[in-house]
Amino acid sequence: MADNKNGPIELTKIVRYPVKGLSPETLTTVELAPGATLPFDRAYAIENGKSRFDPANPKYLPKVNFLMLMRHERMAKLKTSFDDRSHTLSIELEGKMVASGVLDTSEGRRAIEDFMVDYMTKELNGAPKVVHGVDHSFSDVSAKCLHIINLNSVRALEKLLGRPVDPLRFRANLIIDGPVAFSELDWVGKTLASDNITLKVFKRTQRCPATNVDPQEGVRDMTIPDLLFEHLGHRDFGVYAHVKSGGSLKEGATLHLS
Repeated sequence: MADNKNGPIELTKIVRYPVKGLSPETLTTVELAPGATLPFDRAYAIENGKSRFDPANPKYLPKVNFLMLMRHERMAKLKTSFDDRSHTLSIELEGKMVASGVLDTSEGRRAIEDFMVDYMTKELNGAPKVVHGVDHSFSDVSAKCLHIINLNSVRALEKLLGRPVDPLRFRANLIIDGPVAFSELDWVGKTLASDNITLKVFKRTQRCPATNVDPQEGVRDMTIPDLLFEHLGHRDFGVYAHVKSGGSLKEGATLHLS
């Protein structure tokens, strides 16, 4: 493992995923609140079959309960956009609008569910259901947090693979540049700060087969967790961090590690 370097770290991209398993949205600026995720990150999910999520008492459920890339790579072919104010989700497939619905209405959710019945027929375990809970995030971990990856680690992975690797494979919220490759894995217990914002790293991210899916083409074309284990002895790539103090965070911001 390379030694940490505490020099400036550039925030190159801010990304959220309004619906678990569907496509990303890039933000130029975001307001972070202590103990929260990015606004609307994984705010919605689509249950696959028997309903287990209770919107009145939202609790963490393992991702296998939902449509998600680890098992359902065809979802990556869908390009989505989400409007914060109206909660409208729009879905395109091969450049054509195929579904749209206001997710905080039963009619809007049904429009998305009906599309998924047709598009994901072979992958469904029962009727799909769009679900949401106030202040709940359908993250892969139970804690409300941000997911961070390091572009230098992506570049090192590209060298191991001998081919380009799209950073969006890792579905992170903050994409940073500057630190030595894989040094971020040693940041557990450390803080990242910019102006009045403080993030505390608490966990390394163990990768699942979702990273094997090309986020543009929706096909499995790599074996990233296995490659990591072969070369590094583990399947970790990226870290999770809690927001300890919030404020406005902008793309291009400089972060400092301590």
